[in-house]
Amino acid sequence: MPVNLTAPDPAQLAPVAGVLLGIAEAGVRKANRKDLVVISLAEGSAVAGVFTQNRFCAAPVQVCREHLAAGDGIRALLINTGNANAGTGADGLARARRSCATLADYLGIGATQVLPFSTGVIMETLPVERIEAGLPAALTDRSPTHWARAAEGIMTTDTLPKAASRQLVIGGKTVSVTGISKGAGMIRPNMATMLGFVATDAAIDPALLPGLARGAADASFNRITIDGDTSTNDSFVLVATGQAGHPRIESLDSDDGQAIVRAIHAVARDLAQAIVRDGEGATKFITIQVDGGRNEAECRLVAYAIAHSPLVKTAFFASDPNLGRILAAVGYAGITDLDQSLIEMHLDDVLVAQHGGRHPAYREEDGQRVMQQAEISVRIGLHRGTASTTVWTCDLSHDYVSINADYRS
Repeated sequence: MPVNLTAPDPAQLAPVAGVLLGIAEAGVRKANRKDLVVISLAEGSAVAGVFTQNRFCAAPVQVCREHLAAGDGIRALLINTGNANAGTGADGLARARRSCATLADYLGIGATQVLPFSTGVIMETLPVERIEAGLPAALTDRSPTHWARAAEGIMTTDTLPKAASRQLVIGGKTVSVTGISKGAGMIRPNMATMLGFVATDAAIDPALLPGLARGAADASFNRITIDGDTSTNDSFVLVATGQAGHPRIESLDSDDGQAIVRAIHAVARDLAQAIVRDGEGATKFITIQVDGGRNEAECRLVAYAIAHSPLVKTAFFASDPNLGRILAAVGYAGITDLDQSLIEMHLDDVLVAQHGGRHPAYREEDGQRVMQQAEISVRIGLHRGTASTTVWTCDLSHDYVSINADYRS
């Protein structure tokens, strides 16, 4: 059951000028489910991507990198669920390229102008024939308003579709930022088993887009973890169609540049947090904030040591304030000169530990009260400097084991 997450309202998802989305049931793995999405982009759109750091990356990730590097101008995204096309060798690459070529023929563009994305079961042959057969229906279905339906079409073990939207005014013109994502398990930083697509009709210098995409990923998808696994297929794509009609943004440091950065980061953060809220078997959404580090890198070490610990995550699931597990994770995070006498820990509003030990006023019932909440924050003070970071995670339940044990059956 997702944690304080509901399905998106299609009426709240702003269309993005220059973006059309079409959805079909291609039977990639199972019949009678949306599993194929085509997103076509206006000519002149700028596109940038951030991909998995897993060296055993899927065929579509390899092809995406090739096509972006070709510099021919991306005009379409092709997304299938049910099959990851990962661990499929040269045959998988050929099938990914064939799917791009087929869609390109329909659209009258070059094959390198299509980016392919796949998600689902690893080490199974991509049924490219089914994808090809489903393309006419997906193309016929295209509409600027199909964001919510597209969010359904990229789901795997997700229980709910995930979408978010913002609008702002730049140069007197209304600018839209809308995105969708999928993901519920095999999630950790360096991207996760997730797909994320965010589009805006803002006019942005294409040279700025790679940095903008990386910054958005680092502020959102690279701050979440469910189970500590980095997947083979993770992809986050940012599109700027330039169709809003305002003067082009030439610097992200300008007022307009900062405004679009904030909007894109907000949408990406909503999508990333939705993945955690819908984590496989999750019952609690947990924010971990680490303050007072010498740099952000060591703050991240501590935050992820806590977020990845099965002992911490199972304690949250059980609402058991066995909070020494959190302090132990801080200690083994990898800061070799950490002074434990400076460590402070809050559980929401409850001061649990100070000067490296249990605070005299802390009571077990206070910790349990917080642990029973659906949303919980953990704050760690290192008192070594001024850096800080925040990550989001969830608990680890019996259902997580069941979902992943039965995933292929």
